[in-house]
Amino acid sequence: MKDCCSNENGAYDLIVVGAGSAGFSASITAAEAGKRVALVGHGTIGGTCVNFGCVPSKAMIRAAEALHGARAAARFPGLSGAAQVDDWARLVAGKDDLVATLRQKKYADLLPNYEGVDYIEEGPATLVEGGVQIGDRTITAPKTLIATGSWSLVPAIRGIEDVEPLDSQSLLELETLPESLIFIGAGYIGAELAQMTARMGVKVTLVARSRLLPGAELEVSDALSEAFEAEGITLLTGLQYDSVSKSEGGVTLRVTQEGAEKNVTAEQIVITAGRQANTEDLGLKEAGVQTDSRGGIVVGRDMQTSCPGIYAAGDVTDRDQFVYMAAYGAKIAARNAVADAGEQYNNSTMPWVVFTDPQVAGVGLSEQQARDAGHDVKTSVLPLDQVPRAQAARDTRGLIKLVADRETDRLLGGQIIAPEGSDTIQTLVMALKAGMTTKALGETIFPYLTTVEGLKRGLRLACRYPCVGLPERSGLPAAASAEPAGHNVVR
Repeated sequence: MKDCCSNENGAYDLIVVGAGSAGFSASITAAEAGKRVALVGHGTIGGTCVNFGCVPSKAMIRAAEALHGARAAARFPGLSGAAQVDDWARLVAGKDDLVATLRQKKYADLLPNYEGVDYIEEGPATLVEGGVQIGDRTITAPKTLIATGSWSLVPAIRGIEDVEPLDSQSLLELETLPESLIFIGAGYIGAELAQMTARMGVKVTLVARSRLLPGAELEVSDALSEAFEAEGITLLTGLQYDSVSKSEGGVTLRVTQEGAEKNVTAEQIVITAGRQANTEDLGLKEAGVQTDSRGGIVVGRDMQTSCPGIYAAGDVTDRDQFVYMAAYGAKIAARNAVADAGEQYNNSTMPWVVFTDPQVAGVGLSEQQARDAGHDVKTSVLPLDQVPRAQAARDTRGLIKLVADRETDRLLGGQIIAPEGSDTIQTLVMALKAGMTTKALGETIFPYLTTVEGLKRGLRLACRYPCVGLPERSGLPAAASAEPAGHNVVR
């Protein structure tokens, strides 16, 4: 099959458009295979994660956790504590210094180590026959890989553009901290940033069309909602957005909830309603590259687009929107592009984490996904008040939910909401990767007084084999008393 955008006599073996995590991963992979690579950048080198996403947000989240930790000391008898934001501008400057340092070390300083990679930054790139055009210059190669990332999606709400809303990037660049904020969108980004700013002393209202973390298990979403409300965050879910307008208090969002109209007012609005693929002006349509409703490039498991010879990876695609999956997908794309490796993208044991407090993490199939896949499902739900680690920390916010196939006993997935959920989930990743049964995981030795031990305790409470020295039920909250028929649920 002829590559519709290839030139076998090109100067390079591979052109990579986009100099973020995916672009760097692809370029280095191809260079290590002895290939010549043109890495085309436009804007700040390093992409979203290090500059505007993962690194700066997690730095500020950690700062907010320090504030909360001091204030929460009273949960221990005989302790009290207090903390406050003394200098917001200095805190932001410290975050910026960290970003600059990591951008230099992780990206800029890395390129000279790879002689096969030429970094080209002469403006935006457009796909043309045989390669890409940058200004008046055309670069040729037999294969091209697009890794241009994504940007904040602005929802279609009447008047939204007129109020100059913030996004996840501009929020963390504010010179002064607002007194109040409305966050539109309660997914990963909205949940993390809403809690962070609330802990900084901002009055926060978090609004969403569905619920908090709509992709998480309902039990997990409910547990995080309770934690947020306990910290004074106002949650408004199940909404229809009507309009946004300037008002005396700053900005007013008009919504409809259960048939009733409501006005929500704050100093500013922050858009956290998802991401849109950065594909504008790339010439995808002309090249025959298929995209989805958000502009994301549709790729096969080999990371090749609908146009043979053109590959894509990272947030610009219709695949998983995580930096580590961007790097993973880019490696596959590069190997397939330059070496016909025949590798396939596989996210079956992909972990994901939301860095709220408590943290939310998951891997594998949810209960509903498992049912949709045809499994006869059994589940185990263990509240953290049954985990000694949480009892000792006097912080029992959260739970562990595990999903398995009833007939084979094989683990299918799980989600955790716990202060240390981000580290705990990797054990479940390895269990799924090894194809373990619930019985095998339950018989595995875990260290005592750890959060990860909750995996074993949850399974032993719901086991089909003898349970030793553990109560079958205790501490069942009233809200969780109704159990769906056919479930093997133990809380």
